[in-house]
Amino acid sequence: MGLFAFLKSKFGKKPAEEGKKPEAEKQDESLKTYEKGLAKSRKAFASRLDELSKRYAKVNGDYFEELEQILIESDVGVELSIRLIEELLDKSEREKIYEPKEINDALVDLMFVDYATKGDSIENEIRFASEGPTVLLVVGVNGVGKTTSIAKLAYRYLNKGKKVMLVAGDTFRAGAVEQLKIWAGRLNCPIVTGEENSDPASVAFNGARYAKENGIDLMIVDTAGRQQTKANLMQELGKISRVIGKEIPGAPHEAFLIIDGTTGQNGVLQAKAFKEVTDLTGIVITKMDGTSKGGIILSIRDELGVPVRFMGLGERMEDLQEFDLDKYLYGLLLGSE
Repeated sequence: MGLFAFLKSKFGKKPAEEGKKPEAEKQDESLKTYEKGLAKSRKAFASRLDELSKRYAKVNGDYFEELEQILIESDVGVELSIRLIEELLDKSEREKIYEPKEINDALVDLMFVDYATKGDSIENEIRFASEGPTVLLVVGVNGVGKTTSIAKLAYRYLNKGKKVMLVAGDTFRAGAVEQLKIWAGRLNCPIVTGEENSDPASVAFNGARYAKENGIDLMIVDTAGRQQTKANLMQELGKISRVIGKEIPGAPHEAFLIIDGTTGQNGVLQAKAFKEVTDLTGIVITKMDGTSKGGIILSIRDELGVPVRFMGLGERMEDLQEFDLDKYLYGLLLGSE
C-alpha cells in the first residue's frame, strides 16, 4: 500500500461514531488542528503537485525539473530535493513508471522514508527522569516564539497532572522576565527570576534548588535569545548546564530549540548553529499555520538528524501539538479533501 492510500485509510472521512472514547476524540481534534494549521503549506505543495500532474500526459525531464522546483520552494532543502528527484528518476527508469500521479505518489513515499530513517527514533513527549525534577532547557533566537512555546509546554504538562515551574534565565532581554512572569501567573505555576542582567546560571541554580525542595516534576528554563558568538553562547549554556547538573543529577535532561517556521531555510541555519554549541534533543517549530513552506520539517531532520518534537499550528494553547509524521503528511498532502 502506498503512503497516499495508507493516509486515506487511516485518516480519511469515516461515518460518525457515537460514544467515542475520550482518547479517540482527542485524536480527531488533533488531526483537525493539523489540517487547519497546514492549510497554507498544503495549498503551496499538494495543490501544485496535483496541478503539475494534470499538465503532463507522461513525465519527462521538464516534469522532474518542475517537481524539484516545487520541493525547493516548499523549503524541503536544496540537497534533499535534488536527492529525492535523483531517486525518483532512477525509480521511473528502473520500474518503467511514467504516469505523473504514480511519480507523485512515489515522491511522497520517499519523503516519508527519508524522515523516518534519519537520526534517532524517540518518543516526542518529554522523557521524565525516574526520580527528582526533570529539567528542560529551551534555546532559540529572539522573535521565534520562545516564551509562548514555553508557556504552551507548561500548559500541556500541567494538564497531564505534572507539577511544573518556570525559570527566567533570559535576564538580558528587556521584558523577557516580565513576559514569563505573566504566563506563570496565568498558568498558576511557580517561577524563579533574577535581577536584570544578572548571571543566568545563578538564576538556574536557584531554580534547581526550588525544584528539588518543592517536589517539582518539570522545570523549564528559558535562556537568552540574543545573537552572540558561538564561543560566548557555548560558555553561557555550558555554565547553566553544569550548575543545574550539580544540583539535579543528569540535568538538563532535554534541550529544545525553538524555530520560527516562517523563516524557512534561515531556521535551518539557526538549528545548525545551536547544535554546534549544545546537545539538542528536539526541535519545536512555531507558526507553522502562518507559512506555506511546510517542507522545513523534512529539511531540518535531513540536515541535523534532530527530531521535531512539537509543532505550533495555531494561537490556542492546545495548538502546540506533539509531532506526528503521519498527521503531518496527511495535513500537508491531503487534508479534508
